[in-house]
Amino acid sequence: MNKKAAVLFPGIGYTCEKPLLYYAGRIAAGLGYEIISVPYGNFEKNIRGDKEKMEQTFYNALGQAEELLKDIPWEAYDDILFISKSVGTIVSSAYAKKRGISVRNILLTPLEQTFLFAKRDCIAFHGTADPWAGTESIAAACGKSDIPLYLTEGANHSLETGDVQTDLENMKQIMAQIAAFIRQA
Repeated sequence: MNKKAAVLFPGIGYTCEKPLLYYAGRIAAGLGYEIISVPYGNFEKNIRGDKEKMEQTFYNALGQAEELLKDIPWEAYDDILFISKSVGTIVSSAYAKKRGISVRNILLTPLEQTFLFAKRDCIAFHGTADPWAGTESIAAACGKSDIPLYLTEGANHSLETGDVQTDLENMKQIMAQIAAFIRQA
C-alpha cells in the first residue's frame, strides 16, 4: 500500500482552517493522504508592496517550516503532495527544492516569487482581481514552467468575489479541479 502525505502550507493570514486549504486537505485525506499542517506564524503586518518585508517573511516562514517538518521521514512516502496558499506557495516550493524532495504542488494564489522554485508537477489557481499578484505575470510564469493555471474571474487573493453564491460555485469548481489533480498520482 502506498504511503501518501499531503502537507498544508498556509499564507500569512490564511490559515489551514480557511476554506481553500481546509477543503483541499479534506479531499486529500479522503483519498488516503496523511495530512500534515505547517502552522507557522508571527509575521510582520502590512508587507504587501514592501519587498524587504516580503523577503523577510519568506525566510521566517521557510525557517519555521524547516523546524516544523524536521522529523518527517520524506523517503518513507511514495507520494508527497504540497497544498500551499500565497506565501506558502513560495515556502513549499523552496522547501522541496532545498530538500531535494519530489512533490506535486497545488499552488493557491501563488505570488510571483513562487516561480523561482516551482517548475513542474504543479497546478495553480489565481483570481483576476488579486492585489498581491498580477494576472499577466502569473499567467506568463505558469506558461513558462508548463504549469496549468485556473483563473477565477473577479476573485481576490482568497479567490472570493464578494458574492457568496458565486464564491460557493467557484469553490466547488476549484475543489473539483484539485480532486482531479490529486487523483492523477
